[in-house]
Amino acid sequence: MKLRNLMLMFAAATLATFAATAIAQQPIIIKFSHVVALDTPKGLAAEYFKKIAEERTKGRVKVEVYPNSQLYKDKEELEALQLGAVQMLAPSMAKFGPMGVREYESFDLPYLFDDFKELHRVTQGPIGQMLLKKLDSKGIVGLGFWDNGFKVMSANKPLRKPEDFKGLKMRIQSSKVLESQMRALGSIPQVMAFGEVYQALQTGVVDGTENPISNFYTQKMHEVQKYLILSNHGYLGYVLIANKKFWDGLPADIRVALDGAVKDATKFANDLAQKKNDEDLESVRKSGKTQIITLTPQEKQAWKKALIKVHQESEAKIGKDLLQSIYKETGFDPSKL
Repeated sequence: MKLRNLMLMFAAATLATFAATAIAQQPIIIKFSHVVALDTPKGLAAEYFKKIAEERTKGRVKVEVYPNSQLYKDKEELEALQLGAVQMLAPSMAKFGPMGVREYESFDLPYLFDDFKELHRVTQGPIGQMLLKKLDSKGIVGLGFWDNGFKVMSANKPLRKPEDFKGLKMRIQSSKVLESQMRALGSIPQVMAFGEVYQALQTGVVDGTENPISNFYTQKMHEVQKYLILSNHGYLGYVLIANKKFWDGLPADIRVALDGAVKDATKFANDLAQKKNDEDLESVRKSGKTQIITLTPQEKQAWKKALIKVHQESEAKIGKDLLQSIYKETGFDPSKL
């Protein structure tokens, strides 16, 4: 009887060891959700992160990428991350204002950055690091900033002057700054999930919208918008983020490997952004479906004058000190408009 009990105990211990080994060998799953197409800067960067993360952890991490709002729409994805339903996202900066981190709405201000060089002085410097740390209190780890590009306007009428916007229903992300921007141009802002925009444009629920060219083209908006105006009036970028409890709980060696993958995927995303937007603009041009309008210097100056009030209206909400710090980095001077 004692021998039988010993054998049973040995068998149980062996099974427990095998079970523990099997569990240890199961990969850590990272669900990475986003709302844009695979062939956008964000979509391609997410796939690149998946590739190098899995390679560098030798299969101990498996990244599942869900593009095109397959899992969650814009308004849902941040809550899903905080609840742990997904582990990583790269939402646009405008998403953080409504959740109480108003400093991120500074990136929605029109004509704040002239080019990527000015932008990167902010996102890749001390201001950017401070903004990433602001997310800790929301249960979120800020990992880096991914560029998309500078936004252009689209509509079914040419928009050369601010007065051309009067009465148009223009889709925007949920952002008080973007609301102020559209109202300053005389249009009616319409907050809408990104995945719903094509149909809304097609059916006339909205008259136009703003997007980086890569989003405009990959969502086929050129099929339902007659004019694309190269206004480059604002920036749209993303914050690569993770659920804080999940990220902080990773094994040390996995965390090191993933930190490196984040750094390299961020460089990949930002190197790709301008190239992809240039390519997609050429694709829009070749389609022949949308007329592309380039503003004259005088027309662009009229846009800037109409929109400078958005900076003034947003200062108290975003923070005067932060705005002054950004102006200092970029050389932006509102008084010269």
